[in-house]
Amino acid sequence: MRRTFLAVISTIVGLVMLLSFKTQSTRPNGLSALGAPGTGSGPAPAAPPTPGRSSAPAAAATRTVDGQTVETGYGPVQVQITLRGGRIVQVRPLHWPSDASRSYSISSYAIPILMKETLAAQSAHIDSVSGASYTSQGYVQSLQSALDAARA
Repeated sequence: MRRTFLAVISTIVGLVMLLSFKTQSTRPNGLSALGAPGTGSGPAPAAPPTPGRSSAPAAAATRTVDGQTVETGYGPVQVQITLRGGRIVQVRPLHWPSDASRSYSISSYAIPILMKETLAAQSAHIDSVSGASYTSQGYVQSLQSALDAARA
């Protein structure tokens, strides 16, 4: 009877441990096409961008502006916006929290949502992503600094 009890308990403990094991994805859902932040792979720049820098416009009314790098509790956040005729037509994250796997996972979920919200709102007045408060706040601050630099 005692052996049976120990075998059942061991099986239950083993199943609980097996079911609670979480694997880490090698490709995050939302940021897989962006590459690693600040490494030069994907669209992230190889050299650190200068806040407020404007690139040479491809068309007369198109310009690209980098926001300031905002330090959050989990890492830096920096965005780049492309404006055409005063409208935000593209938002690119240049840096985002990615040192820890949890930070990378949260950023890969939150940043695409924040980018979509930015394009819809055409301003930095967007909602934070639940569960990504620090990333959302850093994103909004960097976005606002880019918009301020574009207006200057």
